[in-house]
Amino acid sequence: MSPNGSDRSPRRPMRRKLLQAMTAGLVLVTATGCTYKDFPRLGMPTPTTEEAPRILSLWQGSWAAALATGVLVWGLILWSAMFHRRSRTKVEVPPQTRYNMPIEALYTVVPLIIVSVLFYFTARDESKLLDTSKKPDLTVNVVGFQWSWGFNYIENVEGSTGDANTDENLAAIPDRFKKDFPANAGGVYDVGTPATKNPQTGNPGPTLWLPKGKTVRFVLTSRDVIHSFWVVPFLMKQDVIPGHTNAFQVTPNKEGTFLGKCAELCGVDHSRMLFNVKVVSPERYEQHLKDLAKKGQTGYIPAGIAQTSHEKNRETTNL
Repeated sequence: MSPNGSDRSPRRPMRRKLLQAMTAGLVLVTATGCTYKDFPRLGMPTPTTEEAPRILSLWQGSWAAALATGVLVWGLILWSAMFHRRSRTKVEVPPQTRYNMPIEALYTVVPLIIVSVLFYFTARDESKLLDTSKKPDLTVNVVGFQWSWGFNYIENVEGSTGDANTDENLAAIPDRFKKDFPANAGGVYDVGTPATKNPQTGNPGPTLWLPKGKTVRFVLTSRDVIHSFWVVPFLMKQDVIPGHTNAFQVTPNKEGTFLGKCAELCGVDHSRMLFNVKVVSPERYEQHLKDLAKKGQTGYIPAGIAQTSHEKNRETTNL
């Protein structure tokens, strides 16, 4: 019994149980060796490319780290409120902790460690996702403009003659991407308006066709302002910038028709800049290109604004 007649001994087992529960919770939410399939998607759609699980895992890991940090902070708040509350029989001011160097170093170092770990995994995955060193199976030049999208299929297509490497409409694309273009690729194109709809689903916007199991490189160019190319279940989006060419590669692994949109506020009709992505078998994809050629949609639409001299110098320096 304490001098004031209250029994404090039950607090010690309770304190140990609370610390044990907090430790078990931290171990649970930060468990390693689990794949992205072992956790909920936390609002993300089902991945439909070979690269998307990497993005989903990063998303889930960030949530796990945030939850672990939250559990720790909430636990410390509750622990302080429960075990350091003022006694009903004592009115004196409790001991104050000032200029405690270990504690101050702790709450400075721990956030730095958390940010450093998150930065490491983000930089690691970003470098993988933006790596275009591997030669793709096909290249699509995505052209953003107010207020829709155009798609240049840089392919050898029966009925289309020309050369993508010298075509004036593709002059805005840097040579580092053109070196992977097929020789004498006349190509075909498709272009939409805000009123265009997918004939099968009725969803607004033009439809970009892709073959399942083939690595496709998207070369992104703009004719006017900054847009953003976002295929929702690819879990990947990238800005489409006038005077600067971005690119990334994905390998679709599920057939179906998926929604895409502009993710950058680009003006009054930004909300109408929608499109569809239809992933089909390689045979149906090849037939679609032939159908575009039969419709007379051969060659290429203008890719956009040519790169500035500053941007060309930057790319030459980094090559």
